[in-house]
Amino acid sequence: MLARSLLVASLTFSTAALAARETIEWRHYAADRASTKYSPAAQVDASNVSELEVAWRWVTPDGRVEAQTLAGDLKGTPLMVDDTLYAVSAMNLVSAVDATTGEELWTYDPKAYERGIPTHGGFTQRGIEYWEHRGMERIVLVTGTHQLVSLDAKTGRPDLEFGEAGMVDMRGDIGRPDQMRHTGANSPGIVCGDTVLMGMTIMDFSLTQEMPAGHIRGYDIRTGRKKWTFHIVPQGDESGAETWHDESWRYSGNTNVWSWMSCDDETGWVYFGTGTPTSDYYGGHRHGDNLYAESLVAIDTATGEKKWHFQAVRHGLWDYDFPCAPILLDIEVDGKRIEAVAQVSKQAFTYVFDRRTGEPVWPIEERKVPESLVPGEWTASTQPFPTKPPPFDRQGLRESDLIDFTPELEARAIEIYRETLLGGPMFTPPTLAGESRRVMAQLPGQAGGANWGGAAVDPNSGVLFVPSQTRVGTMSLVPPTARQPSDRDYLPAFTFPGGPEGLPLVKPPWSRLTAIDLNRGEILWQTPVGDGPRDHPAIADLDLGPLGAWPLAGLTPGWPMATATLVFVVTSERRPDTYQEGAAGLAGRRGPSTGFLYAFDKETGEEVWRTELPDTPGGGPMTYVVNRRQFIVVPVGGRGQEHSLVAYALPSG
Repeated sequence: MLARSLLVASLTFSTAALAARETIEWRHYAADRASTKYSPAAQVDASNVSELEVAWRWVTPDGRVEAQTLAGDLKGTPLMVDDTLYAVSAMNLVSAVDATTGEELWTYDPKAYERGIPTHGGFTQRGIEYWEHRGMERIVLVTGTHQLVSLDAKTGRPDLEFGEAGMVDMRGDIGRPDQMRHTGANSPGIVCGDTVLMGMTIMDFSLTQEMPAGHIRGYDIRTGRKKWTFHIVPQGDESGAETWHDESWRYSGNTNVWSWMSCDDETGWVYFGTGTPTSDYYGGHRHGDNLYAESLVAIDTATGEKKWHFQAVRHGLWDYDFPCAPILLDIEVDGKRIEAVAQVSKQAFTYVFDRRTGEPVWPIEERKVPESLVPGEWTASTQPFPTKPPPFDRQGLRESDLIDFTPELEARAIEIYRETLLGGPMFTPPTLAGESRRVMAQLPGQAGGANWGGAAVDPNSGVLFVPSQTRVGTMSLVPPTARQPSDRDYLPAFTFPGGPEGLPLVKPPWSRLTAIDLNRGEILWQTPVGDGPRDHPAIADLDLGPLGAWPLAGLTPGWPMATATLVFVVTSERRPDTYQEGAAGLAGRRGPSTGFLYAFDKETGEEVWRTELPDTPGGGPMTYVVNRRQFIVVPVGGRGQEHSLVAYALPSG
């Protein structure tokens, strides 16, 4: 107990000392290579957060580009190093900006838009990487069209010692030329040791059995030379190939790392979560468990050798891919210090392992799950369920989960459920579309649970903060048609049955923030994020409290960031201008979108402040301190809107 007290006191002193510094940086996409999304900045707290105001706003250079395609949402979270902000635009242009004033210092254009349009969202980009060594400072960019670029951080000029004039064309490492149209990249690479790694996006809903696999490549950070390839779908006689029956590893693909990764600087190991194999909802052409799909994997970046793995979903049929990087931190469990890795998931699980050995910190149980009745399908008989921490959102859909604000709404919700949905426990497999028109319902749906916003953690306390959404996913399988030909037996068909009178079908909160103590494996508190449709005519007179933001724009429940005393969450929400029953409240989905920046007390979960953002947010917040002034920056701007970084700070002086 004394040792624990001394540790806490030491960490508290360290945090206070850092918070008093003139400069606190944000050097990597998620604050650091451990992906904590944490800053010790303490100037903005519950007593003054309501005084935040816009300090400056910088517009990205995309409007100056003459391209044949429209930029997507601005998703890029910037970095801050040595009083300079480094940002990437949706069109993959990199800029340096004065962190105090927002003045643009330089811009580099890789002209990625001249190489075609990336799959799965077009031109969007989530971030860049920073690396320094013995006076060398580099900004590393992975473009949506597979360019690996190294720039001098001070000047923005390409590093002429890297690749061909500062650039490596990675298209030859992806697969056959005819497969390139299925691939792209929109998450930042990571430098671990002297190796830079990146994943890729691959079209989720293609119509063919054969797809490229998201193999991981490692390149020398100084020269751009490719060092190794890790086969995310094992090939030939490699370990794991036997989990693809009938040699289906030869043509099966996806299984990609579409999010970012985390690095343990001490060991040089990198950790990442992988996606669902081809295709997301039907696996009749890939019988077997399908390693390393939907797995947490650790590899040695010096050699590309796998150190350990854990498969969270065997033979995935639910699009339950890992949507974000795992978090590295040290925790103390039953008096024992553990170098841990924690991974949140779309299923609303938090998987916690010893990051050196891959052993789970708490037992993970194998539980029997329903088998598929679809002809030709293969299902795993069990799936792994962590015993701790508890799920941070609801799992499985039953009548008891339906809204019951009033007897009338409850009766109508039950009627919709019985007429249109086939509920059940989590991991209930997809069904064939039939005359009954009832379709598989999954909760959490394919949008999560947690999504690519991931979680934040305070590494001093070991408390993790994860936004999630209680959102039903529905789909069924249909045979190919003349209008939609395919060599697959079945294709996914999506329907969106909504709740009564345009309300969600299930009980609130529909968006929430959960605090989890990773030292004890326990939930500390949960709180709704946003009001939700409290003004709906059917419930406006009930004087309800916050219900959680709904409907959310896009698929993401929120982007968290933790500071010394607060947790900030950015959400992208729709404004329901009308309410109507059916189609998951599609009237609300058609309404204009907006966004909010929320602040919550870390200890209690109390919402202490919120502000509406000037435009729709596309990515996550970050914070830094320069000249003893703390700034909070949010990327805003959707498809067709002006894109900008908005910086908030307390009034000067």
